[in-house]
Amino acid sequence: METVGLRELRQNASDLVRRAEEGAEITITVAGRPGARLVPAAARTWRRWDDVADLFAGPADPAWEADRDEIPHDLRDPWAAG
Repeated sequence: METVGLRELRQNASDLVRRAEEGAEITITVAGRPGARLVPAAARTWRRWDDVADLFAGPADPAWEADRDEIPHDLRDPWAAG
């Protein structure tokens, strides 16, 4: 986590907000003491592969093929009348 002083916040507010939007967490200090944190308002929708790779590291679902066979395989036009 990065730390910046209040003066730097005033001088570089746009850049610091942009970096927070990208996921950075920045501590703002006042007289050398932590006073506030600048963090993203919401989590990013898209994640980098490195952030989610562990989700795919486990073994494959052994029931996948059986579950897939439960789905009807007939094709139809969902907008067709009837």
